[in-house]
Formats: sequence, structure tokens, C-alpha cells
Amino acid sequence: MAKKAVFFLLPHRAFSSSTTETPTLYSFLQPSVFALTKKQHQPNSEPSPKSPTLLSSSQLSTLQTTLQNSLTRSNTDEAWKSFKTLTTHHSFPPKTLTNSLLIHLSSLGDTLNLKRAFASTLFLMEKNPMLIDHHTLHQILLSMRDANTAAPAFALVRCMFRNRLFVPFHVWGPVLVEISRKNNGGGLGGAFLRLESVSDAERVVGTMSNLGIRPDEFSFGFLGYLYALKGLEEKIRELEVLMGGFGCLNKKWFYCSLISGYIKSGDLASVEATVVKCLGDGGGGKDWGFGVETFCEVVKAYFQKGNIKGLASLIVEAQKLEGSDIMIDKSIGYGIVNACVNIGLSDKAHSILDEMNALGASVGLGVYIPILKAYCKENRTAEATQMVMEISNSGLQLDVGTYDALVEAAMCAQDFQSAFSLFRDMRDARIPDLKGSYLTIMTGLMENHRPELMAAFLDEVVEDPRIEVGTHDWNSIIHAFCKAGRLEDARRTFRRMMFLQFEPNDQTYLSMINGYVLAEKYFLVLMLWNEVKRKLSLDGQKGIKFDHNLVDAFLYAMVKGGFFDAVMQVVEKAYEMRVFVDKWRYKQAFMETHKKLKVAKLRKRNFRKMEALIAFKNWAGLNA
Repeated sequence: MAKKAVFFLLPHRAFSSSTTETPTLYSFLQPSVFALTKKQHQPNSEPSPKSPTLLSSSQLSTLQTTLQNSLTRSNTDEAWKSFKTLTTHHSFPPKTLTNSLLIHLSSLGDTLNLKRAFASTLFLMEKNPMLIDHHTLHQILLSMRDANTAAPAFALVRCMFRNRLFVPFHVWGPVLVEISRKNNGGGLGGAFLRLESVSDAERVVGTMSNLGIRPDEFSFGFLGYLYALKGLEEKIRELEVLMGGFGCLNKKWFYCSLISGYIKSGDLASVEATVVKCLGDGGGGKDWGFGVETFCEVVKAYFQKGNIKGLASLIVEAQKLEGSDIMIDKSIGYGIVNACVNIGLSDKAHSILDEMNALGASVGLGVYIPILKAYCKENRTAEATQMVMEISNSGLQLDVGTYDALVEAAMCAQDFQSAFSLFRDMRDARIPDLKGSYLTIMTGLMENHRPELMAAFLDEVVEDPRIEVGTHDWNSIIHAFCKAGRLEDARRTFRRMMFLQFEPNDQTYLSMINGYVLAEKYFLVLMLWNEVKRKLSLDGQKGIKFDHNLVDAFLYAMVKGGFFDAVMQVVEKAYEMRVFVDKWRYKQAFMETHKKLKVAKLRKRNFRKMEALIAFKNWAGLNA
């Protein structure tokens, strides 16, 4: 929690080279960009040059244009040179251009240009403070935070006060807190290097008030942290009254600061009391949004004292006050358990759950959800599934998004049984939208080459009206069986599909034909053709797309099988439906398989076959 830095900023202190930060600050500015050392009288030095003359309007316009163009081209050195020339001649760029330069310099991430931004800002605060936007000052301080340069940041804010540039506290206060914490390792001692006592902090806030800087929730929060740390309960109550007087209705930061102070002092009872008070003030259903950082502080403090039962009790008390309409991820239980997960203690989170059960308390979804997410992330899908069963048995219901995430995690971990169990639980819980998890399971099983599980799963859910099972689902299973050479399973699925009145389409037949060809079961292809021929004569292409792919598959298979009568039937139907047929492919198939087949031998055995063979050879150009 941020709580330690800003109260040392006493505006009445002079900013001079005698301050304790000067050596650090001076070293930051070397090589000299903005020297802090006072000029010494040099008797042998040459006379100082005359003051620079004012710029003409054309010169001013040219320099401003050069500055603008340099920033556009990211020519930083040229932009800096133009700015220095302008200021040397007692001129300033327009406000927008000035702020663009400062933000550009501070955003580059190198020390030289951060020095330039710092020096320029101090100069403008002294000469023309109204040119500096609040947003620009905030961005410069953020850059100093990222560069871990504490002394210039504090000097910048002191200069701001000294020149009566009254910037809202939220612009600079929280950033300085981060910088202070970063430079003092989060320890309490570092804060007191800059803040000697509570009275100093109170005096600073009073001075801010006298300067016209209205105290806001951040100001009150920092004071609240100190009062909680010192155990000054009466002072805390006075602060709350004062906040109401100033119209500070948002107390989130204040309560977070109190919690941090109590944790620092080891007063866990007051931590619990503060959380409960927050919920009471908010009417229960309000989102107080303590934030992950606060919850992590709370969790670590309780764990350090081995007080898991205390955390469980805190969640139980909070659940009594939280409204039923509170969002799951805004509940205290969710915040605490999620913090356990975030700091890598998901097993401890489960211990909190066990402790709540031992207390005989009802467990809200907010406690379960972070644990489920952690299990998914850690591929502990079997444990997640078991927890879902517990949730369902307790009368609670997960939302469809959570179920979908759990099913996807189980499929990714190839824990198919858990995925099936979760999907059954979704159906039993009457979740209206099952499509996402259904597709996840079917796709996962297909990718893992498990058609037998696809068939069993589809058979289980096919009559559920919430799932739109179609011919394409059966096709996926048949295709997978055929590809694996499991033709009997493919035929069984095909028959099951027909029994349930799902009409096969061209893709169904293509998969079956390709499977039979691989196994050289050409007679079964002939049986398929007889079925397709009957359907085409009855319904045309209503359910079957009799296109080039299907024609080619039938022709190739039946030429290889020697069923030339059926071959010519397919050719006739193809011509009737204007489907292109590549004779060369089937001519090659015939030569590969039936090169030695003689018409004279067929004449003696089967006259009809002979006629069909002659017709095929004439069509394919094999009699030439």
C-alpha cells in the first residue's frame, strides 16, 4: 500500500544547495544541464556578456516552427536547441508546444533527456508556471519513477510548492509514494527519514489547506495510515468526520490506508473491524474494490501469524453483510482467496475453504472461483471437477463462462473424463448455452484421434434440445473412424446416424468411400452407390451434392473393383447433371488393375458384364 512519502514536502522550506538531497540531485544533473551550484565571484573572469536581445516576430515564428517540426520528426537534439534559443531570448513556445516538448523529453527513457525535462520544468516553474499542464507534470514524475530517480522528483514537487503552482494532490502524491517506497524497500524506516512524526504530517496537510490545496481522499488516506499505525483511534474518527465536511464521499483509499496501517502494527482485529465497517457503510452490496495489493497484504499478515481460521472468519462475517446482488469478483471472499492464488499459495486457499466448512459456514462462489481458476492453470482438472460437484451439491451454480473455461482446461490436459463430467453437470444445472463446451469437447476429441469417445459422447447428448446436433457431427466421427481404418465402427456410426433420422450427405459418403477404397472393399462402395442412386432419383440433389468430388470417388472405386455397369451408371448420371468427368484418371485405374482382363473370357461367363466392359472401354478410349 502506498502510504509513506508525501508529508515531508513542507512548502515553507527553501530549496537550496544545503538540502540533504543536493549531492544526489547534483550528481543526477551531471554533466551539467541545470547546475545547482551558486556562482562564485571570480575577480579575474571576463565581464559577463550583454543580456540577449528580444527576438523579432519572424525569428520567433521560425524557431517555434523548427521546434514543432523537430518534435514531429523526433529530432530531439534539434528540438532542445530551439527551446534553449527561445528561452535564452526571454521567449516561450506556446503552451501546447511546450508541453509536447516536456512529455517527449521525459518519455525517451534515457538519463540525458530526463535531465532536460527536469531542468526545463524547474525553469518554467520559476519563470512561467502557467505553461505547465497538470498532465505533463504527472508524466514527468512517472518517468522519474520508472528511472528510479527519487531526489529530482521530490525537488520538482518542492519547487512546485515554492512557486505556488497548486496542482491537485492526485497528480503528484501517489507517484511520490511509489517512488519513496521503491527507494526505501517498502520499510517503515525509510518513510520516517522524510516524515518525523504524525504532527509533521498534520502540519503539511494544514499548510496545503492554507495554500488553497483542497485535501482529498489521498491526503486523508495517508493521515489515516499513520493514525492506524500509531493506534490513534480517536484521530481516525475525527478524520472521518472531516472527510464528510470536505465532501470526500469516496473512502476506498482511506480504508485501504487504514488496513495497511493496522497490518503494519500487527493489529489484525482492527483489520477485520475495518473491512466489516466498510461493508456496513456501503450497505453490503457496494463494491469497495480494495484491490489486489490490499488483499495480498491482508493474506500475508494472517499467514505470517498462522491464522488461517481468522481469514475464514473474516470471509464469513463479510458474507453476512454483502448483498446477494454483489458481483462475485467484487466480494471479500473472492479478494482474499484470489490473493492467495496470486502469491502462489493456492493450497492455502483450499485450507481457507476447509476452515470455512469446519465452521459450518456457507461458502460463496467468490471463494470457489479463484481456486477453480488456479486448478485450471495448474492442470489440476480432476480436482477442479470434484470441486464443481461440491459446488453443485451445495445449491450454488457456476456461470456458463466458468464451465466453458473448465471444460477447455480439461480437454487441453486430455482429461476427457473430467470434461464429460463437467458437461453432464452443465446439463443437470440447466445451463441454457451448451454450444461452446460441446464444440470444445468434439473438437478436442477429433484432434486427439478419439472417434470412439466422440461417438459415445454424441450418443449421450444427441437428444438434448439445447445442443444443435447435425449431420456434420456424425460426419466428423465417420471420417475419423475411416481414416483410422476402423470401418466396422464407421458403418456402425453410419447406421446409428440413419436410425436417429440424420440424413447422410455427400461428405458422409465421401468419407465412407475413401475408407472402403483404402481397405479395398469395393463391393461396399457399390452398395453405397445403389443407395445414392435411389436418393438422387427420388429427391434430386436435395440432401446430396452430386458434384465432381463424389462422382470421382465413386468412379475410381468401382473401376478398381471392376463394376463397370455401375461405372457407366455414374457416368450417365454425371452427364445428366453436367458434372465434369476426367476420363484419363479412370483409364489409368483400369490399366493398373484390369490390364489382362479379356472381353472374350467375359463373353463366356457373363454377357452383361461383357457389355458393360465394352461400353466402359469405348467411353474411356481403351479400344483404340
